[in-house]
Amino acid sequence: MEGQLSFASLDFAGKKKRTKRDVFLAEMTAVVPWAALEALIEPHYPKAGSNGGRRPFPIAVMLRIYCLQQWYNLSDPGAEEALYDIQSMRAFCHLELGRDSIPDETTILNFRHLLETHALTKAVFEAVADDLETRGVLLRGGTIVDATLIAASPSTKNAAGQRDPEMRSAKKGNQWHFGMKAHIGVDAKSGLVHTAGVTNGSVHDATVMDRLIRDDDTAVYGDKGYASGAKKRAAEAAGVLWAVKEKDTG
Repeated sequence: MEGQLSFASLDFAGKKKRTKRDVFLAEMTAVVPWAALEALIEPHYPKAGSNGGRRPFPIAVMLRIYCLQQWYNLSDPGAEEALYDIQSMRAFCHLELGRDSIPDETTILNFRHLLETHALTKAVFEAVADDLETRGVLLRGGTIVDATLIAASPSTKNAAGQRDPEMRSAKKGNQWHFGMKAHIGVDAKSGLVHTAGVTNGSVHDATVMDRLIRDDDTAVYGDKGYASGAKKRAAEAAGVLWAVKEKDTG
């Protein structure tokens, strides 16, 4: 992945103002324990075939793309487009237009499925959280819970003649969406994701809420999708601030 930088990369490196995204990605490059995370994934990652098959993208590249998806709420095709469009994201992933191939949405999907199949998503975020806490970047105290729908193609124009069986439809407002749902727990003080998981789109937000809250959290923040009288009473009994919006009663 080494080589001469393109004119676009040189222009990017010489720009006078660093955006919030530039700063954030530089910080994540410095503080995330990348080598440890890659070691977690390596035993499960496909190896280059001896029969001359296409060589897989390096784990370092695919892992960083996966993290970008979580931080910026990117679908698989959205992540592919972002890598073509946004220089700072390419630089974060060690990719250079004109020199490197850009992983397509299917490659990105397959890597995400690999992490899910081997229960590595939780291990990845736990390793990040532990390392950030050791460095004093992640401060325990409260968790913001959230979920977002990530669209998938509903097309049946494929070899199987059917939609992706791992995806489901879900209604948000007055509109139906087909795909999956990303669930995250965010440290309320630092704004960093400490827990993440993926379900099909039909799973209700509150169903996985307990998996996003840490044992020592003293506050829970969320929208009305997480409202629960029983959970509220249990939190208040334990001395935990329950800052979850109430359901509409009108």
